[in-house]
Amino acid sequence: MFGLPIPGVDEVPDELRVLIALGLMLLLILLRLDAERFNAAEYNDTDRWGRRPSLIRRIAFYILGLGLVFAVVTIHPRAAGELYLTLGERLGALILGLAYGAIGLAIAVGLALWRYRRVRVPAMSAIPVAVVNAVVTTLMDEAVFRGMLFGFMVTAGIDPNLANLTQALVYALATRLGAPGRPWYMLVVVLAAGLAGGWLTGITGGIGAAFLGHAISRCAIFFTTGHSGIPKPRGTEEEEVEHRRRTPDGWQVLDAPEG
Repeated sequence: MFGLPIPGVDEVPDELRVLIALGLMLLLILLRLDAERFNAAEYNDTDRWGRRPSLIRRIAFYILGLGLVFAVVTIHPRAAGELYLTLGERLGALILGLAYGAIGLAIAVGLALWRYRRVRVPAMSAIPVAVVNAVVTTLMDEAVFRGMLFGFMVTAGIDPNLANLTQALVYALATRLGAPGRPWYMLVVVLAAGLAGGWLTGITGGIGAAFLGHAISRCAIFFTTGHSGIPKPRGTEEEEVEHRRRTPDGWQVLDAPEG
């Protein structure tokens, strides 16, 4: 899927190349764990103090992540096969990926209706950056967790079902959506996405289906909630605050006495 031959790399023993790739994968997991610091992934949004995310830090996150993924693909001697870093079976990946995306869209609409009682469409100006963030984050997540982590465990002889459950749990923890104050339902969604992505990767032989479905789902969550993945607590959205400030229907506002 990625990768070009680099002079000298083929001379390194395969065992050492696998260990180097494993170490780089662990760095990628640590990078994902620190996504909030980079204002990327679910954290590409205003923070609790109303500050906009840093574009420079977010770009640094993308460059580091994609660069490390490229390094793993280049260094590992059998990355395409053992780490599932291909699209997989093309037709199956397309059909299953679209089906996954349709389910993700339905879940996103359901979350929006449950949280906001409506679909909360974001501002047009925020869409380009949010879509890029969703696609790049999804590519990194699928390559690291459904590709590398899942692949390393299966190659080591771990039962595929156990390997799938493990990578999904590690992925859910790496997103830090289980931290205090984060919406519990988004943790459930992320865990389900990890399990679904791992299953699709296993049956198609690549991350293509998982990437397509996950990208559609991420974009759907943004288009229905206005956030990249972490809706604000109830009562804290701008329209909710404004609604509380309004005078209740039937009430009259009396002018304050002069003097």
